[in-house]
Amino acid sequence: MAGLTDIPGLRVGHWTGKGTGCTVVLAPEEGAVAAIDVRGGAPASFDTELLHEGRLVQRVNALVLAGGSVYGLAACTGVTRWLAEKGVGFTFGGRKVPIVCGAAIFDLGVAEGPPPDSESGYAACESATVGEKSQGRVGAGAGAMAGKAQGVAHATPGGLGMASLKCGHHVVAALAVVNAAGSVYDRQGRPIAAPRKAGGSFVDAIADIQANGRMRQPPGENTTLGIVATTAGLDRAGATKLAQMAHDGLARAIRPAHTMHDGDLIFALSVPGQATQEADVSALGAIAAEAMQDAIIAAVQASANT
Repeated sequence: MAGLTDIPGLRVGHWTGKGTGCTVVLAPEEGAVAAIDVRGGAPASFDTELLHEGRLVQRVNALVLAGGSVYGLAACTGVTRWLAEKGVGFTFGGRKVPIVCGAAIFDLGVAEGPPPDSESGYAACESATVGEKSQGRVGAGAGAMAGKAQGVAHATPGGLGMASLKCGHHVVAALAVVNAAGSVYDRQGRPIAAPRKAGGSFVDAIADIQANGRMRQPPGENTTLGIVATTAGLDRAGATKLAQMAHDGLARAIRPAHTMHDGDLIFALSVPGQATQEADVSALGAIAAEAMQDAIIAAVQASANT
């Protein structure tokens, strides 16, 4: 298994432009219980306030990840329009209101084309399928870079990656868009995305920070976005814990993470399957961290091959 669509009922679609793009995750028609956990200091997000405890709406119809920073959040309106045309949404005031949340990375410095817009979001929905498992320089990962601790000029391609794992009778899957200031490390602790020296070898970013007492990259140009989803039935509190624990995998794969210069955040979705095993939130969260770590590594490895 290798992707978010290993969760039955989820569809993934992409629109890929010139060095930028957007990715949509469509929930089943009845929606999916959703939550969010934001750890970075510079997030760019769309309608995520409704994902916290004490809000009326518990389910979302779609999540959108986009390039283009705040401009790229316009893709969310296209997704909303597409869902409205399908008659999908939360019944309120006598009509269906699509519930769409999103977040964006900053790729304006490398994109060759305009940021994603409403039509881009609509197109991503049109392309969404249950078997979509593309990775690398696709969708929201098209303009992503990693290892930007010494600036984009010395960075390595980031990208979009996915992974999934079993947790007892349940499935936990992850999707990551890696546009990080920090360096990315594989499971053996080897750097696979980091600032490069003139000869092509990697710089030890943590050692450089320790020696200089500062980070060198321009502020606010980084972000790793994630989505974790499970077939276990969770309420809003459980989904929030799933997102929180998934950040452990982000921090294992990316060093440093969650800085004031990153907008790191993770969404969580619960799409109950047929398994009757009781959901153990702590176990699911532990596996969500593993899946997120794998998805981040997959993003960089796939981009290196495209």
